[in-house]
Amino acid sequence: MFDFNEGVARTRAGTGTAWVSVCSAHPDVLRASLRLARDSGAQIIVEATSNQVNQFGGYTGLTPAQFIAEVQALADRLDCPRGLLAFGGDHLGPQAWKSEPPEAAMEKAEGMIRAFVQAGFSKVHLDCSEGCAGEPAQVGDALAAERAARLAAVAEAASPGTVSYVVGTEVPPPGGARNDAEEVTPTDPQAARRTLTITQAAFEALGLQDAWSRVHWLVVQPGLEFAPAHVHPFDRAQPDALSAALADRPGIAFEAHSTDYQAAPVFADLARRNFAVLKVGPALSFALREALYALSHVDGWLSGAPHLGLLMEELMLENPGVWQGHYHGTPEAQRLLRHFGYADRIRYLWAQPRAQQAVSAMNARLDAATPPLPLLAQYLTPAALTRARALQGTGLPLSQAVIDAYVEAALRPYIELKS
Repeated sequence: MFDFNEGVARTRAGTGTAWVSVCSAHPDVLRASLRLARDSGAQIIVEATSNQVNQFGGYTGLTPAQFIAEVQALADRLDCPRGLLAFGGDHLGPQAWKSEPPEAAMEKAEGMIRAFVQAGFSKVHLDCSEGCAGEPAQVGDALAAERAARLAAVAEAASPGTVSYVVGTEVPPPGGARNDAEEVTPTDPQAARRTLTITQAAFEALGLQDAWSRVHWLVVQPGLEFAPAHVHPFDRAQPDALSAALADRPGIAFEAHSTDYQAAPVFADLARRNFAVLKVGPALSFALREALYALSHVDGWLSGAPHLGLLMEELMLENPGVWQGHYHGTPEAQRLLRHFGYADRIRYLWAQPRAQQAVSAMNARLDAATPPLPLLAQYLTPAALTRARALQGTGLPLSQAVIDAYVEAALRPYIELKS
């Protein structure tokens, strides 16, 4: 079972261990993640955002209770012990309803928090940094802390003493930076200290001293990010200035967002710098897309079916709200980013009925065939092909083995930290 106190203490002791937080609701990503957790014995945190899952269903159509039930059912089918899993709510605040007046948005955020903690989410990121209708895009520390404490009070009333909290207002944009020219500036240690001081005062003003003792993580920007066509690498040579912000906070560690696409050695370095949770999401669904597009090339040679990318382009153009505002440049540049951008906005469309039908039909054709090894080698990376063949040896069909091989490759460096 998860012991967040112990895990934070291990990270703070310099052991170089950290939890990975899997931020995806896609069944294929979750299946590969749970299988890897089972085989390695590593604990993972499965997280859902307020846009993915909420009391109204979110874009997945799932309430918090339904999300947990589906993941646990998948874990049971894979013989993955439930004790290896914890559930987290990511970016929980009013932002899903930020187009509404502040009080209306906060009332819905309260209902969402209540639904999350009553469903069994034990880790909650209180993110009230974005403004609502009539407010600045980013509100100040004081208002963000006041709203975060208000939501914590709701969580404590709904499920007393069961929730551990993540706080912090220097939150990278969910899903990565919006353009490649954005600079990445690490959080100033004094700003981190100020955030903790202001947020603690807001908790205590509402009598939430016990809840504050379960604030275990602070979101800060360590100096890494990804944009649509660019990954800003973490500078491992830079001194660890941020840890000074935790000098008098032994029960709190950092949480890193947007760690996707970083080189594997970065993760251990972040753990040594007191980052106890490393979040990854788009890199996993990006790997899923790589696998599906590779399989579609193989399928095209065998069956003559059009490439899956043609259908996905149609769906992207039919749903411009998914990617506009994230991808910029010439029409041709945007077309390429719709499929291959690191922000992986295409992930929102795999649940569309036409996409699901096309993927299912492709997988069925491939699983009924025996593609020649040289054909597979033409489109799969050597490492993925080797791993997929090993997974086939355990009884997995070809399509599932290839998908899992790609997702595993993106997740394994995190798992190897062995929280």
